[in-house]
Parts: sequence; C-alpha cells; structure tokens
Amino acid sequence: MAFASTFRRILNGSSTPSSTIRSQFASIRLNSTVTTLTAPKLFISGLNRNTSDENLYKAFAPFGRLLEAKVIVDRGSGRSKGFAFVTYESIEEAEKAREGMNAKYLDGWVIFVDPANPREAQPRLPPRQDNIQSTEPGFTSNKTVGWTGR
Repeated sequence: MAFASTFRRILNGSSTPSSTIRSQFASIRLNSTVTTLTAPKLFISGLNRNTSDENLYKAFAPFGRLLEAKVIVDRGSGRSKGFAFVTYESIEEAEKAREGMNAKYLDGWVIFVDPANPREAQPRLPPRQDNIQSTEPGFTSNKTVGWTGR
C-alpha cells in the first residue's frame, strides 16, 4: 500500500522522486548502521549488472585509501552477480564509506553497504565414485542410455 501511495505522489509530482525514494531506502536499511565494523572490508549489494571494478573504485575512493574494489562475477557467463566487496586500509575509512554510500545511487541503482562477514569454511565431501566398473556379471545402470546387460 505504501508503494502505491508513493507511486501516485511521484506521478502527480507532489514530491521529488529521488528524495522520497532515497528516504524510504534509508529507512529500510536503518538497522545496518547499528552494527559496528570489526574489519575494513565492506559488502556492497544492489549493484547494477553493468557496474565495473573501476566504477566501484571511483565511487568509494573519496572515503579513504582503497586496497581492493572487486565486483563478483558469474564464472559461466562473466556477468556481475550484483554485489561486490571493498577493502580499505583502516576501519575508520571503511566506516566513513559505509555512512557516505549506504542507500545511495551508483550507476542508476540504489546500493547498500554492510560489513562483510567472514567466509564460513565449507566441508569437503569425498569425490563421487560413479564410474566404478563391477566385476560381477549382471545388469548395471548406465545413466546416459538406461539399463544395459553385460
């Protein structure tokens, strides 16, 4: 319902769209500013699919010395996944960037800046052994063709 009333206000021209939308996005992610930073690495979400590492670097450079600005891309297609990581030299610089860029526009999309969580260790599974040849006569399952006899 709030979306419809905001949409009507924008169409009628009673308020400026950017200030209305920006204030609503800021209120949505207000809780993200409560968490204190423990590392100088930030997680950026809501990126435009066309945002490059260079554009990200240029947008976050005014807040301090950047060590890395990396847009995460899909291995198969090479397209952006819509999020990135930015690493600063100090936590204070990262905090300034977080306050300055959270709920702001970058390449036409509203981005959100949160502290990056450490990567959880993924348990390694043993390799699958589908191609073991049986020495016993009988029927075996061939996944590409179906049941075959020996």
